[in-house]
Amino acid sequence: MSTAINPAVAEIGERPVLKNSISTSERARKTLSSRFASLVAIIIAVLWTIPTFGLFVTSFRPALETNRSGWWHVFTDPTLTLDNYKTALTDGSQPLAQFFVNSVVITLPAVLLPILLACLAAYAFAWMDFRGKNVLFVAVFALQVVPLQVALVPLLSLYTTKLHIGGTYWTVWLSHTMFALPLAIFLMHNFIKEIPGELIEAARVDGAGHVRIFFRIMLPLLTPALASFGIFQFLWVWNDLLVSLVFIGGNPDVAPLTVQIANLAGTRGSAWYLLSAGAFISIIVPLAVFLGLQRFFVRGLLAGGLKG
Repeated sequence: MSTAINPAVAEIGERPVLKNSISTSERARKTLSSRFASLVAIIIAVLWTIPTFGLFVTSFRPALETNRSGWWHVFTDPTLTLDNYKTALTDGSQPLAQFFVNSVVITLPAVLLPILLACLAAYAFAWMDFRGKNVLFVAVFALQVVPLQVALVPLLSLYTTKLHIGGTYWTVWLSHTMFALPLAIFLMHNFIKEIPGELIEAARVDGAGHVRIFFRIMLPLLTPALASFGIFQFLWVWNDLLVSLVFIGGNPDVAPLTVQIANLAGTRGSAWYLLSAGAFISIIVPLAVFLGLQRFFVRGLLAGGLKG
C-alpha cells in the first residue's frame, strides 16, 4: 500500500527554511542600505580622509604660512603656491625627480618577474605530474608565514660577499621577486585549478603541448588574476622602504623615492611644506595605477575561472 505525501504538508515543512533564509538576507540588505548605515559610512570616510586632505593642503601652502598656522586656515586665508613641488622635484643637491625615476626602474621588473615565474610554477603545480609535487607545493605555501625581516641579513651577506651585487638594482629585484613568489604561486594555482579540465584535454587532443596551452589558453584566462596581483605587487614595491633601505641604502643613483622622503623627514623635519609635497609626489603613481586598474583588481578578486 503506497503512502501519498500531502503537498500541503510538504510545503509547510519546507517553507520555513526558505522563508527564514530570505528574511535574514532581506534584513541584512535593509540594514546595510539604511540611512543610518549610509550616514555612518559617510562619517567614517570623512574622518579617514581629513588627515590626507590636510596634508594635501599643506603641500600647496607657503613655508611661512605653514609654520605660522594650521592647514585649516586656508579657508580664511587661501594663499597657495606651487613652489613646494618645484623645490622638492628640482632644487637641492638630491632632487626627488631622480629618485622618482629610480622607483619606476625598481618597481616594473619587481612586478613582472614574480608574475612570470608564478604563472609558470602555478601551471606546473596544477596541470603537470612530477614526483614530489604536493610536498613542494606545501613547502611553497608554508613560506608565506616566514617574515621577510628574517631573510634580510642572510640575503645582504649573499649579495655583498658572494654575488658582489650589493648596492645595485639587482638586489631589490631579486628580493622582491623572492618575497612575492609564495603568495603569487598560491593565488595563481588556485585560479588555474578552477579552469575546467575538459578545456585542457581538448587542447591536448588537438596536439597542443604544455607551452602552447600555457600561452594560448591559460594566459588569456589569467588576465584578471594577473592584473589583481600586479596591482597589489606594484603598490607594495612602490611604497617599500625597508627592503630598499637595507639593500641599496641612500645611494642617489639607485635609491627609490621612499628612501629620499625618509631622509627629508630626518634632515628637514620642520619643513612640513616640502615633506607634504614629497609625500604627494610619491602618491601620484600608485593612486593613478589603482584608480585606472580598479575594475581589473575587483574582477581578479572575484574571478573563479570558467563557469557553466
